[in-house]
Amino acid sequence: MAESKNTMTSSRPYLVRAFNEWILDNDCTPYIVVDAGIQGVQVPTEHVANGQIVLNISPGAVRGLVIGNGALEFSARFGGVPMQVFIPLQAVMAIYAKENGEGMVFGSEPGSPDPDGTSREREGEQSASGQEDRPSGRPTLKVVK
Repeated sequence: MAESKNTMTSSRPYLVRAFNEWILDNDCTPYIVVDAGIQGVQVPTEHVANGQIVLNISPGAVRGLVIGNGALEFSARFGGVPMQVFIPLQAVMAIYAKENGEGMVFGSEPGSPDPDGTSREREGEQSASGQEDRPSGRPTLKVVK
């Protein structure tokens, strides 16, 4: 029996929609962490810190929230100034509840672009060649709230 290769679409849009609904159903406030360095991200740059921005996407904070299969978009006011926000879903790094931190952090997906525009599909090929990019020192975790 011949084995066919089934490529699946990204699970990220489905997970973002599900976590957003779950957080709202539990009377909590959904926040997303966005990598502002990804191409196509349109967010208020004055609020970007360390290449990231944290956004409240609750119905009281945004208008017209659409979480599509390719991007998340809405309009909101930042410092009283209205702005249309556009975020490719590959730039969403996490979604969590403000009140208790429950949620999900997303890793990179095969084939998704790095912030510098190169593809991640070849990571397996590079590590197979014997040149592994291992971090030096102890691993560290950072609490994002």
